[in-house]
Amino acid sequence: MTAIYLIRHGQASFAAQEYDELSALGQQQARVLGESLVARKLKPNVIACGRMRRHQQTAAGCLQMMGLPAQWEEDAGWDEYDHNDVLAALDPKLRTQMGIAETLSTYKDPRQGFQQIFAKAVARWTEGGNDADYRETWLAFLARAEAALSRLQARMERGQTALVFTSGGVISVVVRYLLALRNEQAFQLNWTIANASITKVLIGASGLRLSTLNEHGHLEGLKSDKGHALITYR
Repeated sequence: MTAIYLIRHGQASFAAQEYDELSALGQQQARVLGESLVARKLKPNVIACGRMRRHQQTAAGCLQMMGLPAQWEEDAGWDEYDHNDVLAALDPKLRTQMGIAETLSTYKDPRQGFQQIFAKAVARWTEGGNDADYRETWLAFLARAEAALSRLQARMERGQTALVFTSGGVISVVVRYLLALRNEQAFQLNWTIANASITKVLIGASGLRLSTLNEHGHLEGLKSDKGHALITYR
């Protein structure tokens, strides 16, 4: 069966000056992911990757464990939406990491505070009516992700396998497209897609079908070098 494996990047550097960088835990997740793909005896014919560092660092760590060179086709269609732009449209102060950190300092639980703010910002973005406030509208993001999926589908031959290193938002809108979900349902999924997880899409005679969503059993029960659980969501 022809299959596309959509892989969410490993844990990025939340609350750091540079978010788009794998944390040490994220690097370990990428290696464990690679080991799990070896156990599946998976041999990809196509490897695609978004342009973000966290995508490419995840790809490099995973492919190294698979005994494959760090080579892939870069496709901007698999890039995540600009979360800083989405946040800044809600409150300009949230455009920078410093501004976000200052805002979160007023919350007892900064991570919970960020989730509340982010959910509000995403709701504003997806509901429409404020498109002029965004560099990329919600509809444009949907079209971009769906186009990337369509390009990949068109070039794959029967029985081939593709690995795609991307982000949770992109995976969520691909699932939204395949299952005809509402916008709010897509982002409910987004909150629960684990770092270094796998979502499998099959290509058959009738088109694209979702096979599995958010597989992360390869991370269950494992600990990082510092004793933290390997399952993370941000």
